[in-house]
Amino acid sequence: MTRAPLTSAEQESLRRRCTIFVSGHAPAEPGEELVRVGEWCQKRGWHADRYGEGELIDAFERKVASMLGKPAAVFMPSGTMAQLIALRIWCDRKGSRRIAMHATSHLELHEERSYAHLHGLDVALLGARERPTEARDLAALLGKCPPAKDADGAQPPAALLIELPAREIGGRLPAWEELEALSALAQDRGIRLHMDGARLWEAKEYFASKTLADICALFDSVYVSFYKGIGALAGAMLLGPEDFIAEARIWRRRHGGTLVQLHPFVASAAMRLDAQLAKMPAYRARALEFAAGLSAIDGIVIDPQPPQVNLFHAYFAAPPAAMVTARDQIATEDGAWLAQRIGPGKTPGGSSIEIYVGDNLLSHDNAAVVPLFAKLLELAHTHERETPLTAHSKPRATA
Repeated sequence: MTRAPLTSAEQESLRRRCTIFVSGHAPAEPGEELVRVGEWCQKRGWHADRYGEGELIDAFERKVASMLGKPAAVFMPSGTMAQLIALRIWCDRKGSRRIAMHATSHLELHEERSYAHLHGLDVALLGARERPTEARDLAALLGKCPPAKDADGAQPPAALLIELPAREIGGRLPAWEELEALSALAQDRGIRLHMDGARLWEAKEYFASKTLADICALFDSVYVSFYKGIGALAGAMLLGPEDFIAEARIWRRRHGGTLVQLHPFVASAAMRLDAQLAKMPAYRARALEFAAGLSAIDGIVIDPQPPQVNLFHAYFAAPPAAMVTARDQIATEDGAWLAQRIGPGKTPGGSSIEIYVGDNLLSHDNAAVVPLFAKLLELAHTHERETPLTAHSKPRATA
């Protein structure tokens, strides 16, 4: 008998009733984080900032700037805001509207092309979609764009955005030598290199012998996130030269980012940063172990294998709609939430899940979790057989 799909509200209610979660960090109880923020600020005597100015936010900006080896930093409400500001500044200084990025960049896929609509920037998408950007990709682009202009009027990009690691291709990273070569070529051609470091904290483990400052030294500007691996309420940091950050503060105000009080976001990040960074080696080790367990199940392919960071993709030989139904059934029967989003796979009739290894998987070993994924695939095949063929003709959005 075919099960009727749950609504988004029903799925969220079901998720909240679960006791086992796979990706990310444990969900907080209502108001729990706000209580922690209040107690942490009271214990340390931190007062609220006003429009981004205050002792707490200043101290946190200095701390992160020191960690990443950059002269200055500014706290931003969101990474979207931080990156648009960085690219706009570099373009203004170059006198060019052109930027370059990987085809799977968050700015291209998930931000409604805000770089074009808000700042009038033009993008060059470079490199192969299935691998990180390399120096040869920039060289190929520059071969079409002489130092001035080519016959078609194209200009070299003012800035090149590099995501470390690249989320949409399974958390892949370039080799250190490739990153050095890319940085050297960009510097030689006067192109500013900006890092989308939303998951820089996780990427550092791949470059084990390098410090965060070593990695950031290859870039002119860097953005890091505080709500992903760090698990804070929200917020980001933009880092770079002092004059660049001074200009970024002006752009933050223009973007409406200078809220009357930013301290709840700042405190949420500041109070957990050190503890979360200390867990990054354990996250990556658990990711390697978990990926090995999943790859032993016939019908599941891990990409990349082995994972380079504590984020990877799992591909299943079953369609998304059937996988969603199976996920919801396991949540009901086993109290386990195996995936938040289930999307199409690389091959027709397949599906994919992003696995981010955080506190949740540190609490559960393979013996407890891997069999649930074997059950997930088995149930999905059952639901696929029960569902009329027309139900799979158009993939529906999954929560």
